[in-house]
Amino acid sequence: MLVLNEEQTRAALPFPELIEAIGTMFRSNCVMPVRHHHEMEVPGEAHAVMLLMPAWVPGDHIGVKILNLFPDNHLRSLPTIIGSYLLSSGKTGEMLAIVEGGELTARRTAATSALAAKYLARADAETMLMVGAGRLSLNLMQAHALARPLKRFLIWGRNSAKAEEAAREARAVGLNAMAAGNLADAAREADIISCATLSSEPLIRGEWLKPGAHLDLVGAFKPDMRESDDEAVRRSSVFVDTRAGAMKEGGDIVQPLANGVLTQNDIKAELADLARGRYPGRTSDDEITFFKSVGAALEDLAGAILAYRHASGQGSH
Repeated sequence: MLVLNEEQTRAALPFPELIEAIGTMFRSNCVMPVRHHHEMEVPGEAHAVMLLMPAWVPGDHIGVKILNLFPDNHLRSLPTIIGSYLLSSGKTGEMLAIVEGGELTARRTAATSALAAKYLARADAETMLMVGAGRLSLNLMQAHALARPLKRFLIWGRNSAKAEEAAREARAVGLNAMAAGNLADAAREADIISCATLSSEPLIRGEWLKPGAHLDLVGAFKPDMRESDDEAVRRSSVFVDTRAGAMKEGGDIVQPLANGVLTQNDIKAELADLARGRYPGRTSDDEITFFKSVGAALEDLAGAILAYRHASGQGSH
């Protein structure tokens, strides 16, 4: 059985192939139960969460991701998310690989947003605003840069020093990035706004979105969290990675459904509909598009299979 650490997992998941693999998996007959979500008390600290995410393609591969999310780990200089992915054969049940879960999650999340942007962002998008300066920010910028001809990246974080540091990291890998001082000004400029935060209050206001903007909401993975306001929902064509996940877990969808700003019928399509060509995605240059990603187990399965094939020398096909 292969065991891949963080560095090996990163090397085995190049973004161009990962984006393609996730698109293929969304078109497949993957079986994906809604994930298990367990809140756990941590005495004297913020509650932790355990996520269990199973998925399988009949006769092909079986996988499950186990993630522990400890919000206060930053106080110990440890990652917020720690976990592993267990990949097995769908023919025999034999265990094939354990893939480092944090890196797999970060890369597949970014690749899924880039896949959505291929259908939903303007083809000529040049400026991206990254809201949040955590682990995901660099991944999201790199992946989006493959989906659209982005020339400029603005990074905003509550901690301006962290935003500056994220911009330095982005420049080190060849992205034209700078920290943004004013969130509203940066949002008004951006063709793509990607949010990856643990915010419980809306950060992006709908009034800031320019015609043709694409809003990519990746954080706020619980019903009481939110990164966008009602006006953003009102002004946008709304898409989700999966209806089952987003309508149950993502506060950016759950809260507007609850207060009547959004109905289930207002959700235009899920990513499988876009990937299979059942829905066209963006239909005009002025349309504002809104994509909510809460993470789907099939994305992890696609990534784990790709990582296993790379690391075992089988290539990506």
